[in-house]
Amino acid sequence: MKKLSRLLAVVLAITLLLSMSGCGASDGKTHLTFQIWDVAQRDGMQAICDAYTEQHPDVVIEVQVTSWSEYWTKLEAAAESNTMPDIFWMHTDQILYYSDFGMLADVTDLYDDVDPNFYPEHYSEISLSNASGSNGRLYGVPKDKDNIVLVYNKEMFDAAGVSYPDETWTWDDLTSASQQIYDKTGKYGYMAYCDEQLGYWNFVYQAGGYILNEDGTASGYALPASADAIKFYVGLQQYDWCPTQTYFAETSPGTAFFSEIGAMFFEGNWNLLAELNNYPDMVGKWDIAVLPKCPNPASGDGRATISNGLCYATAARGKNLEVVKDVLRFFGSEEGQRIQGLSGAAIPAYLGLEETWSTVFETFDYMLDVQVCYDQFDYCVQYVNNASRPKWKSTVSDELLKIYSGEVDIEEGLAYMQQVADTASAPK
Repeated sequence: MKKLSRLLAVVLAITLLLSMSGCGASDGKTHLTFQIWDVAQRDGMQAICDAYTEQHPDVVIEVQVTSWSEYWTKLEAAAESNTMPDIFWMHTDQILYYSDFGMLADVTDLYDDVDPNFYPEHYSEISLSNASGSNGRLYGVPKDKDNIVLVYNKEMFDAAGVSYPDETWTWDDLTSASQQIYDKTGKYGYMAYCDEQLGYWNFVYQAGGYILNEDGTASGYALPASADAIKFYVGLQQYDWCPTQTYFAETSPGTAFFSEIGAMFFEGNWNLLAELNNYPDMVGKWDIAVLPKCPNPASGDGRATISNGLCYATAARGKNLEVVKDVLRFFGSEEGQRIQGLSGAAIPAYLGLEETWSTVFETFDYMLDVQVCYDQFDYCVQYVNNASRPKWKSTVSDELLKIYSGEVDIEEGLAYMQQVADTASAPK
């Protein structure tokens, strides 16, 4: 009985390994798993997979969707047990962590047999940086790129007799319009909540400050330009037209906006299509504009918007590494990126294909002014990150909330935020 039990255990173990590796399928095909966290992009990702498997019928790719928080919990556990999905999305927040620990396959030379200059010819410096490890090598194929836009309610602007936001708008116009809308309609104006990418980071770079210096070894929270921008942003909650952070703890700006409680908020372009689909009664009532610029920047022209982008990655010790690399090569090709754009999943990272993303918006009764998303790529700032950010991110965020609540003086708080980020970021 003991021998039989051991034999069964061995058989079960081998079966489990084969199923996880994608090998040994009864149909003789290579089965791959592709894990993502955004259900709104499932169809777009499936379309790319279908295009690949049509050309390679011996490969089957299963797109799996999970929530953002569950995604990273599962991926970390899978990395520790060497059972990572064959293909998965990688976020800028996480790529340094996974690549520095040797969990991701190096894809720097993926296109060398096609064109050694493929990456710089077809992808921006920001897109490549978002897919790079601390050593400068690529650990993902750029997938998409994004930036932050101003979303506004046209009906509230009309009711208040205020002209719609445009490229001439500054921070002063943002506050003035907010006050007028509140006075005339009783609705909130611009809803400034405590967020990085969708909030104060944009203001800091518009003002000529920075969160991290170029090589990521020091922060700039206490620099005059950065401090002035953060003071402005935090100070918006003193107005009746801007909810407090206590309000935002229960209601996101997006929820308030699409409930027609507030007139403006900052949004990532990646959410626009889902919002059109999720709020059909609001179609035609809202539109987007470029971000208002700083009226008196310490340097530059006062324009900036944070830009991020995902990449397609695979495990360094994946069981189907060569097959997966061929899939990634297709995902990063002009054909693969075009399919993503036309599906509306996201703006392709591939240079020259950005406006394929507009196609899906043309199916709605009202066309959002998505051209502003493309226009803003001229002055995008790369998403802020360095290898030590996991060590200082939460402490800095907590301190900022204390500043908002009045528990900590803003000058002291910013000095502490800089100290924490500097200590963690300094070269060892």
